[in-house]
Amino acid sequence: MRAPKELLSDVRLVDEREFADDRNFVTALARGLEILRCFGPNDEVLGNAEIAKRTGIPKPTVSRLTYTLTRLGYLRYSERLEKYQLGAGVLALGYGYLASIGVRAIARPLMQELADATDCQVSLGSPDRLSMVYLEVCQGAGPLILRVGVGARLPMATSAIGRAYLAVLPESERERYCRAFQQQDPENWPRIKEGLERAIEDYRRLGFCMSEGAWDPDISGVAVPLLVGDAGSIMVFNCGGSSLRLSQRVLEQKLGPRLVEMVRRVEAQLGVRRAS
Repeated sequence: MRAPKELLSDVRLVDEREFADDRNFVTALARGLEILRCFGPNDEVLGNAEIAKRTGIPKPTVSRLTYTLTRLGYLRYSERLEKYQLGAGVLALGYGYLASIGVRAIARPLMQELADATDCQVSLGSPDRLSMVYLEVCQGAGPLILRVGVGARLPMATSAIGRAYLAVLPESERERYCRAFQQQDPENWPRIKEGLERAIEDYRRLGFCMSEGAWDPDISGVAVPLLVGDAGSIMVFNCGGSSLRLSQRVLEQKLGPRLVEMVRRVEAQLGVRRAS
């Protein structure tokens, strides 16, 4: 089964202008990180002009920042193409983050077990701006398996994994995201809002969220959130695949309950206590 289109960009939840009077906010550092964020899974190389367009940072500033990031090993410069690509320094940071998440090691055998039993893709993700990013992926062996790898980004507002994340947020924080979704896609916002409200009700009623062809007409799935660590950070498991075989009945009566059971097993191994 084909992989869905990657997201091109996200509306920023935080604007650096909000920190204009904050003497502790380092604008140059923030802009450098924005440049690294420009490179999506489908972007092998980017030039200064394209980076400036994506970030809104003036091109002369972009040129200085890309030069600095190259000297530090976070970017590599191709003289032939006159463009930049991510360097090994970014990879080291990414692996350092993934290695620090102990839940991956515990969850992976259970995820693969569920993927094999359902012929679906089972994934673990966390939020990044208005997207959910896959941190771990396990796949079944069937012909209609969703083939999306680690690092893939899904839209938070319309995917099951994103909806499950939003469902457990405090209402004030969820409203902040909703304002950003509306800004990102005002034309489709009424439909998106309706889907979010339905997903939150599904979570309260069933313990999982669903998305039946909402963000991609060929893909359906279910998702269950997991609160980890003393800080209560939220990670989300999802299970999905082709809409041809995952009807609303299958999602609600079979796939959703099985994913809930898997997440409870993960919680038990992690020693997570659920709120009563």
